[in-house]
Amino acid sequence: MADAQKPLKNTSGKTPGRKQKGPNQRLRQRSAILIIIILVFGFGATLLRLGLLTVVQGSDLQERAVDQQLADTTLTAKRGTVYDAGGNVLAESASVWQVVMAPINFKNDEQREAAAHGLSEILGLDYQNVLDKTRQDSYYVVVKRKIEAEQRDKIIGLVERLAKEYECGGVISLLDDYKRYYPRNTLASAVIGFAGADEQGLEGVEYQYDKYLSGTPGRIVTAQNARGTNMPFSYEQNIQSQDGDSIHLTIDQNVQEICEKYMAQGIAEYNVLNKGVCIAMDVNTGAIKGCVVSPGYNLNDPYSLPPEELTRIKQLPENQRGEAESEALSAMWRNKAVADTYMPGSVFKMCTASMALEEGKIDDHSYFYCGGSITVEDKEIHCHKLSGHGGQNFTEAICNSCNPAFIQIGQLVGLEKFRDYYKGFGFADKTGIDLPGESDDTFWAEGAMGTVDFAVASFGQNFGITPIQMITACAAVANGGYVVQPYVVSKITDSKGNVVKSMEKKIKRQVVSNATSEKMREILSYNTDHTGAAAGYVAGYKVAAKTGTSEKIGVTKKQSGFEEDYIASICGFAPADDPQIAMLVFFDTPDGGAYYGSQVAAPVFSNIMAEVLPYLEIKTNYTEEDLKYLDTTAGDYTGLTVADAVKKIEADGFTASVKGEGATVIGQIPAVSSKIATGGNIVLYTDDNSRTDTTTVPSFQGLTATEANRVAGECSLNISFKGAISAGGTCSAQDLKEGESVAPGTVITLTFSAVAAEGFND
Repeated sequence: MADAQKPLKNTSGKTPGRKQKGPNQRLRQRSAILIIIILVFGFGATLLRLGLLTVVQGSDLQERAVDQQLADTTLTAKRGTVYDAGGNVLAESASVWQVVMAPINFKNDEQREAAAHGLSEILGLDYQNVLDKTRQDSYYVVVKRKIEAEQRDKIIGLVERLAKEYECGGVISLLDDYKRYYPRNTLASAVIGFAGADEQGLEGVEYQYDKYLSGTPGRIVTAQNARGTNMPFSYEQNIQSQDGDSIHLTIDQNVQEICEKYMAQGIAEYNVLNKGVCIAMDVNTGAIKGCVVSPGYNLNDPYSLPPEELTRIKQLPENQRGEAESEALSAMWRNKAVADTYMPGSVFKMCTASMALEEGKIDDHSYFYCGGSITVEDKEIHCHKLSGHGGQNFTEAICNSCNPAFIQIGQLVGLEKFRDYYKGFGFADKTGIDLPGESDDTFWAEGAMGTVDFAVASFGQNFGITPIQMITACAAVANGGYVVQPYVVSKITDSKGNVVKSMEKKIKRQVVSNATSEKMREILSYNTDHTGAAAGYVAGYKVAAKTGTSEKIGVTKKQSGFEEDYIASICGFAPADDPQIAMLVFFDTPDGGAYYGSQVAAPVFSNIMAEVLPYLEIKTNYTEEDLKYLDTTAGDYTGLTVADAVKKIEADGFTASVKGEGATVIGQIPAVSSKIATGGNIVLYTDDNSRTDTTTVPSFQGLTATEANRVAGECSLNISFKGAISAGGTCSAQDLKEGESVAPGTVITLTFSAVAAEGFND
């Protein structure tokens, strides 16, 4: 019985009294856990993505959404005008037009074809290309930009015809646009530069002041539908463009024209191979009145090379032509006045002389000997006068342009002081002129300048400076020693004429004293009146100048009979006793039989000054010698009887020659208002048969003024004098060639130069 009462043994492993889970219940539990995990991770990722889109990328996505919903068309701003100092327009943007279409408004192919035919014919476009544009699903398609008034008028006619004949309206429109024009074509091309097709400045002032000239473009904002098609124009918003500011140059159009005229003559007469430069500067302010790089280029057609360049490029292998054309264009656009360096030669002697005066190393009694050469270390350096100048004082050394004397003067200054003054005159730094591309000088580094280097540097050789640096230093010599910053823009005004920015005179430093400047003015004036720079003489004005002929070391001319390559130059100022304007003229590689500065550059300098100084209303002061050769103006003697005409001519200080058998004067040579020398001959014509007479132009080369007058009278010709007439000069150039047949009484302009006994004082 006892055994029967024992509990039964649990062999299942399960807790007694608890209901056990079945297989289905366990599956549901696992599924629930999996769903929770999926929900947590899924919603978490979604929330994270939503946060990323709204918080991190929200701004960018909004902009992209707007871009998809709006079409944004830029409206060109009118570029500012460029004026000269007198308010004359040198560059302006004139109105042109854009032709645009709304092709979605076409109703059928007949309308599309008619529009495409008309547009392609008027605008010179490919028909199929225009037809393809008419099939676009858009309210705004540009057909052509920058059309002129003539084409615009034809487009207006086409629009009217399409509306009338094809019931096609609201399809073609004209929008205002602008195109850059240069009314004077080549005038001041190196300074003004040009703008490209997109109205962006590419060269010169157009580039330097582009941010002022370009203005602020406008916009046409048009809504788009879900297909990306522009909505009708009622959904447009126009944001008007703002015109660019205008630039007012210091360049005087009249001064620029005078400089360009005579520089072009010099280039042609002396067969200059590598351009010429002329800079005219206000010595007291640094304002540039004229800046010429000759020959220039047409600003309205800046990508057309001269015919000789095109011929040269066509002769090259085809694979070299593209690069050669690019190089030729860059050279044509390059502003040689600021971007190129050159060896100044003897014009630099005005700076060396100023250094010595300022340091008290020389005075009027200083003595220098020249035996034709001087030896520095083991190097023999020659004077242009091989027989030597002998003994000479300081003034004579400058007027003789004696290299041995200037080596001695440089040694008195000393190498370190020379370097200090070189920096003081501004040669070691860019001038800061407001034109692009200004170059640095090339000079010896500290400690690298040897004794021979110093010797040749004292007379302007073996180092390079820019023309703008040289004219700036010359102005300092003239104005009391003040180095001013050159500039070409005087002010900037907005579209309403309000001054946005004004440029004022900036003095960098005083490099020499007023006393030194005054002494240099006196010496350089004497030099112009009596010796080597006398070809730069201007009747009625006291001009100070120094000529120079610098040799381009290591460069041999390939097209010349000369062994070496030269730069002929002159630098000076006027009036010498009250300087107002400084001028530099130089010709790079003259190849016409002469290469000295006194032969080539000085006559051009004289011709320019002779017109610029009266234009600037600088008073004249003629000597008695000047008055003998002063040009006067021919009167009007036509319509008078022969007797009355002869009487009037003699009263005007001329002589008369009568041609023909008539009783009344029907014509005269020289013409009314022509400039001829006092005592010249007026030829009167009294019938048509007498007009056939001719005379042959003789050679005036090497003649004095008196001799030239005699020869001209014998040939029934008149002459006009320029250059060093009263400084013992002889004729170095004539504007009409020997042997030409001309009418009696024709005026021939003769240029006179002063020549040293042995060579030229450069």
